[in-house]
Amino acid sequence: MVENNFKNRKMKTIYLTIALMVTSILTLHAQDRKNKSTAGIKGGYNMSSVSFDGTSETDKLHGYHIGIYGESYIGNYLSIQPEIMYSKQGYKIIDQSGTYTQKLDYINVPLMLKLYPVKSFFLEAGPQIGFSISHKETFDSGFILYDTEKEFEPNNFDWGVNVGAGFKSDSGLSLGVRYHLGQNDIYDEDKPKNRVWQLYVALEL
Repeated sequence: MVENNFKNRKMKTIYLTIALMVTSILTLHAQDRKNKSTAGIKGGYNMSSVSFDGTSETDKLHGYHIGIYGESYIGNYLSIQPEIMYSKQGYKIIDQSGTYTQKLDYINVPLMLKLYPVKSFFLEAGPQIGFSISHKETFDSGFILYDTEKEFEPNNFDWGVNVGAGFKSDSGLSLGVRYHLGQNDIYDEDKPKNRVWQLYVALEL
């Protein structure tokens, strides 16, 4: 019994030591970046679609995004990151009659709150507003390609929420994934909403 108590105390001491070491390391890393502000460029791959009823989605359209960002740390493990992004989005609808494609170009302005539970890994979430700057719709029947640009005029304004996660190195290079859940109708008819997966690379300047 005495031996078991000794082992239990020993294990508790080991666990407490490990916890203190981890806390100390995290605190030191956090102090290195507290009150720090940076800026950089970022860009990457878009896989976009729309949802017409909140559940079903159209076929995906591939695009990209590119822009600038700033990141300001507001605590030991928190930062705020505003961005300005040019983003190529849209969707496809494929059926027996052919393929309808709508391409949408936006200037998006996300405002992300980032949490660093450990030094190099972050979680992020925040709102995003977007401004439609151009669009193009086509219908390919397999024999004839129709340009239907004037038939569907998208709303100029879009908004939604973003969630994501990623890794950031000491050199300022970040790799991340983000999902955009649009809340505004792209156009009034059928009320489609943007859905966008993003893979991105960001670099501090």
